[in-house]
Amino acid sequence: MAILKIARMGNPVLLRVADPVPDPGAPEIRRLVADMIETLIDADAAGLAAPQVHVPLRLFVFRARPERLTGQAEDVPTGPGVVTVINPIVEPAGEKMAVEWEGCLSIPGLRGAVPRPERIRYRGTDPDGHAIDRTVSGFHARVVQHEMDHLDGILYPMRMEDFALFGFTEELMRAAAASAGARSEGGRDG
Repeated sequence: MAILKIARMGNPVLLRVADPVPDPGAPEIRRLVADMIETLIDADAAGLAAPQVHVPLRLFVFRARPERLTGQAEDVPTGPGVVTVINPIVEPAGEKMAVEWEGCLSIPGLRGAVPRPERIRYRGTDPDGHAIDRTVSGFHARVVQHEMDHLDGILYPMRMEDFALFGFTEELMRAAAASAGARSEGGRDG
């Protein structure tokens, strides 16, 4: 297994529609998945799509860890491991939208508030050919949609509606801390 190099914004592989995986169980696909999982864990990330490691194929790996979940009924963890979805299909499962902060390994150091359907259904297969068909919400739904976008040549800033909510992570954290400090001081007498 190997840690793979991450393609960054500006690389053409991130802007094209990825090709279907013809044989999900092929040895080269299994190797790619193993390397992607190792890369995901090394980066301490939530998800990683094949185009992000310079491979224009329709597959991604992800994990929804309990500490990232929203508490919504269908925002469920992926378990202790990483889920692989090959040739996925993602569709909204309702009309409610949510705007939440996202980051991306391909856009390091930046974050933005992105509107997405709050609840989705996703389908695909795993490397063993088993069907995946889940309806999820919250963070679980958000990470799946973010990775699916990579397969369609879409980066999260392309989905943003308010660029006042886009910036360097450090600056956004500094501004949030200053705002929280001002709010807590505003309630004091004297």
